[in-house]
Amino acid sequence: MKEKIYTIPLMDAFRDDNECPFCFIERNLEQHALDFVLGQGASYMEEDIRAETDQLGFCRDHYKKMFHYGNRLGTGLILTTHFKKKNEELKNQIQMFSPKKMSVLGHFKKMKPKQDTPQSPLTSWIKEQNTSCYICDYSKNTYSRYLETFFELYRKNKDFQELFKNSKGFCLPHFGDLVETAEILLSDKEKSEFYEILFPLMIENLQRITDDLEWFCDKFDYKNKDADWKNSKDAIQRGMQKSAGGYPADDFYKSER
Repeated sequence: MKEKIYTIPLMDAFRDDNECPFCFIERNLEQHALDFVLGQGASYMEEDIRAETDQLGFCRDHYKKMFHYGNRLGTGLILTTHFKKKNEELKNQIQMFSPKKMSVLGHFKKMKPKQDTPQSPLTSWIKEQNTSCYICDYSKNTYSRYLETFFELYRKNKDFQELFKNSKGFCLPHFGDLVETAEILLSDKEKSEFYEILFPLMIENLQRITDDLEWFCDKFDYKNKDADWKNSKDAIQRGMQKSAGGYPADDFYKSER
């Protein structure tokens, strides 16, 4: 199977030889989204893009990354129109708000741990503001297509099959995504063959990380002070990535301006 434009990023991710190719993909998607929103192309000046960012806003994590990206004016313009929209929505929500009537026994009730179910339309609206994010939505939607592309390549591309077999496996969250997607897209026979590769690959590479972490800790014993670090110097960040995904040692991504 000849490489196509949409398969190249996934092939590149596997050729990069890092702990999880899908972490590599997600990092590139996020950086592309930050460039798109705040970069030199000035997408935030386009009315349709601003309408989306006004509605969705951004999550706490991506607000922080936008702050460190470097385009303060662009971020300020995005926030200005976003807050204008949210101010109008908040006024409407408050006008419609009606407190719940307390029952006779309500005074004797104790506060329960925070519930997932909002107690009013107002708090439901507030929760929506905390869970929507333009960059998260872009990354998730594009990432799901890469999961499908993975299985297209796995079925048809022998070079990719070898890259997969010789990879370092995946972080646990992306491993879970692969299994979930395999259960939907693959036939019974394909699943059996796929898991015969994937499961030993994961076990082998989690053990490799475990060994690196153990040696990293052993190096702090004075008996081993002159011993070689082997592959353990960056075991902490690789272990974190393998467990939860992402690149914990990365610096903030910044504008090239």
